[in-house]
Amino acid sequence: MTQTEKAVLTKVPAITFGFWIIKILATTFGETAGDSVSMSWLGETTANASTSFWQNGYLIGTGMFGLVLAVLVYAQIRASRFNAWLYWATIIASTTAGTTMADFATRSMGIGYPGGALVLLAAVLASLLVWRQVLGTVSVSSIHEPRAEVFYWLTITFSQTLGTALGDWIADGPLGYLGSAVIFGSLLALIALAWFRTSIDRVALFWAAFILTRPLGAVVGDFLDKPYAQGGLELSRVWATVVLGSAIAALILLVRQKAAPAEVREA
Repeated sequence: MTQTEKAVLTKVPAITFGFWIIKILATTFGETAGDSVSMSWLGETTANASTSFWQNGYLIGTGMFGLVLAVLVYAQIRASRFNAWLYWATIIASTTAGTTMADFATRSMGIGYPGGALVLLAAVLASLLVWRQVLGTVSVSSIHEPRAEVFYWLTITFSQTLGTALGDWIADGPLGYLGSAVIFGSLLALIALAWFRTSIDRVALFWAAFILTRPLGAVVGDFLDKPYAQGGLELSRVWATVVLGSAIAALILLVRQKAAPAEVREA
């Protein structure tokens, strides 16, 4: 590796065990935070929902979190190097916006969980396909130029939204929240096994794992704050969000993260 190659780093973290732990916590945080705003504060599922303003709780929440996400993505692209706090703040914004967007699509638009999941799956696959066609790779090692960053965050936002719809769809069935968490956790374990024991394409395995962490976080978040009658623990959404946010902040401080090395191509 030349000195030039050593100097080029992506603006995303290296993929380590700590990365996945923080990612799962961030997706769970996104579920409880999104529900806190759209369902509790904006009244989408409270008595206030009967009034015209509160009937748009999911849409208003999506607009709020979407604006925050846009600002953070812009800051991430403008940054000169990897910054763990900025990166994870942007991930959290994408997963929170994904929660409200998925709820808006599946509930307010009336297309249901299957329809929402299929539409969003198509969006994720289309984003990855166009990204690969334009830049030749969808590897995180390419996240050191603006075009790759735009594709990266667009794909992530679609995947976060897909994960919410998929998690809600499965959890709404006979498995419930805990059963769904076991299913998604088992799928992630199989991907990890494939990573260490097979020669399956690493980029494909990364995106499969990245997408599946979102429904896992969604069902765990719902398990924490949904009513007992629906199979949840009925914890305060706000306090669950505070605890999860504190855990994420502690891990960012304690777990050393460095930028993933970039893929440098010959001219």
